[in-house]
This record gives sequence, C-alpha cells and structure tokens, in this order.
Amino acid sequence: MQTLGQRFLMIYAGILTAAFAATVLCGFAVPRTERLDTLDVQRINVREPDGTLRMVISSHARLPGIIVKGQERAFDRPQAGMLFYNDEGSENGGLIFGGRRNAQGEVVDSGGSLSFDRYNANQIVQLLGVDDHEDRMDGLAVSDSPENAPGHRRIWIGKDEDGTAALALMDGAGRRRLLLEVPAEGTPSLAFLDADGKVVQRLEPAAAH
Repeated sequence: MQTLGQRFLMIYAGILTAAFAATVLCGFAVPRTERLDTLDVQRINVREPDGTLRMVISSHARLPGIIVKGQERAFDRPQAGMLFYNDEGSENGGLIFGGRRNAQGEVVDSGGSLSFDRYNANQIVQLLGVDDHEDRMDGLAVSDSPENAPGHRRIWIGKDEDGTAALALMDGAGRRRLLLEVPAEGTPSLAFLDADGKVVQRLEPAAAH
C-alpha cells in the first residue's frame, strides 16, 4: 500500500511532466522572429502552413527541376536564382541568372531572366538579358501560352545581337507581321510583312532614300 508521501510524490511528478510537455509543445507552436546579420545557405524553401512550396531561393547546385503540384521532374538548369510557385505548388515563374567560361574559353549561360507563367502553361512575360558566345539580346517578350499546347511569342521589344533596337509584333502563329527597327547607324524603318515573312511595305524617312 502506498503511503500518503508516495502518492504525493507521484502526483507532483505527474504535474511536472504535464507542465514540461505543455511548455515544449507551446514552444513549437508559437511563431518566432529572429534577426541575423548573415544567413549563409545553399537553398531556402518558403512554404505555406500546410507545407505547400511557394518559393525557392537557391544556388545552381541545389536549384530544383520542374515542380508541378508538388511533384518534381528532373530538369537541368545552368543558373542560380529564385523560383515562384502558385497555390497548388506548381512553378509559375522565376528569376534566374548565371554566366561562366567553358573549357574552350567561351562565355556560356551568361545573363538573367525574370519571367511569369500562365496557370498550367509556360511563360507569358519575360524580361531578359543574354550576352554569351551564342546569343546577345536584351528586352521584353510577351507570349501566348495556352494550356497543354505550344505557345508563340507575340511581342518583342529590345535590342538584338547586331545592336538593332526593335519592336516586333507577331500574329497568333508567332510570325512577324510588323517590325519597327532602328539600327546602330540610326536609320529607322517600319516594315509590314505577310504570313510568309515577306516585306509587303516598308516606310523609311525621306532622307534615307
């Protein structure tokens, strides 16, 4: 038979255990805010309370592949950056950047891109700057991007590889139909094109003729 003192000790121990458990659980449940001078990491995942991934900030080595509704598919990206995800955990844009020299001394994957995707489709707006041994362009691209179908660029405003500043308007099939250009030497022109890409009319300043 337990004495009064033994029963008291058991009750006291039970109370202490319950209090400790409550303290630990409450400590995990209460949001905390911390200030750090430097955060040195390879990757940061931002998630909703239910675990849905909403943003990834990552080095090149840790940048994920393509994630759709929380399921990742392998996809090699030669850049570091920040990827955005919608409420369903599907990628819908990002900011990526890179640049290096390959074994042949050529500049590759140099530049950056900020893009936003349509729901369940590809990018519809892209701000980019590319300058490597294959491509040189800087500008803004607007595209059609239907669900489960290939898209086409509709608007390009920027500077091409030869230094020409251009505004190009394309039809629904991605074919250039109107082209406003100012080359590096300075003579502007406005061209109207048919569906085959042939110039049907070109307007230039009178002094250029």
